[in-house]
Amino acid sequence: MSELLAACRDVTVRYGEGASAVVALDRLELGLGARDSLALLGRSGSGKTTLLHVLGGIVEPTTGIVEWRGEQLASTDAWARRRSRPRGIAYVFQGANLLPHFTAFENVAFAAAQTGDVDPALVPEALLQMVGLGAKLDFLPGELSGGEAQRVAIARALAQIPELLLCDEPTGHLDSDTGERVLDLIEALRREFGFALVVATHDVDVAARFDRRLELHDGRLVREEQPA
Repeated sequence: MSELLAACRDVTVRYGEGASAVVALDRLELGLGARDSLALLGRSGSGKTTLLHVLGGIVEPTTGIVEWRGEQLASTDAWARRRSRPRGIAYVFQGANLLPHFTAFENVAFAAAQTGDVDPALVPEALLQMVGLGAKLDFLPGELSGGEAQRVAIARALAQIPELLLCDEPTGHLDSDTGERVLDLIEALRREFGFALVVATHDVDVAARFDRRLELHDGRLVREEQPA
């Protein structure tokens, strides 16, 4: 594994109390290198999305420690955690999750503006050109196909200059051919920009594309495969 970027140490996430409590993650251990390519494989309810949220600082663990760049996420205040995500961690959600009344350009520009490190008037066009949508800068999400909307979402994530890109079922709403093209694009961009990548999926064929594969069941790590 390359230099450690993020880690979960004995992490449990529990919702509710007593007999009705739901354990979303159960004493999970995970280390993520700076250039890792990792698939989280499991059925719905296995804990994949919760783990993405824990890695991104959206959900604090009930017990255990989450580290980002060598520091405990829970040791920072809420404002600091909110600021750490756009500066280092970006998301691509299932279904793109674009702002519906913003054009493709405006969706990416809004994300770029949050970093404070780049010119939001210049970066969006270059990123949308990179994902093959230079001709659709002024299109609203409702005027784009599912695959095009997901490519806007990828450009929006890249505008945040991520060291870690978290993708939650990024092909879940797409047909197989479009899904393959989206995955090819994400992988090509990872090679170019060098960010770590974690993709949650229930599809074993999707998971097989990644260097590391971690299978979850009921919040527990039941199997991990790594390259020889």
